[in-house]
Amino acid sequence: MRTPKPALVFFKPGEESQTRPLANTGVSAGFPSPADDFKELRISIDQEVVKNEEATFYARVDGESMQGAGLDDGDLLVIDRSKEPNDNAIAVCFIDGEFTVKRLKVESDCMYLMPENPKYKPIKVTEDNQLIIWGVVTYVVKKV
Repeated sequence: MRTPKPALVFFKPGEESQTRPLANTGVSAGFPSPADDFKELRISIDQEVVKNEEATFYARVDGESMQGAGLDDGDLLVIDRSKEPNDNAIAVCFIDGEFTVKRLKVESDCMYLMPENPKYKPIKVTEDNQLIIWGVVTYVVKKV
């Protein structure tokens, strides 16, 4: 019997923040300037995307239910558990024993977990569901 693949696997930001080379100027989407030298600065992705190290996790997107929001299969999510989940936020939710990433739709009398792909149906959260809004997605690192 095959073991099912988990919906999300979480990772913590690195203990030691590594820096990578960064071009001093923007990368031209038109014609490159021959006068521009490649001046090198250093950048740490953790320093750029992690605002609260103790509350930040990474997870990979598994599936296509959020493609309309730009979250594609294999993309890396940066999730901040210290951020307040608000209406329209994209959040990682733990509902009825499973993790999912969806857009929150909060109404006066109920909440929906909204996919961003018409192939999938919204999940109406009722009192029969066990829901934990686990964290808010703050960045997406695209897989190309």
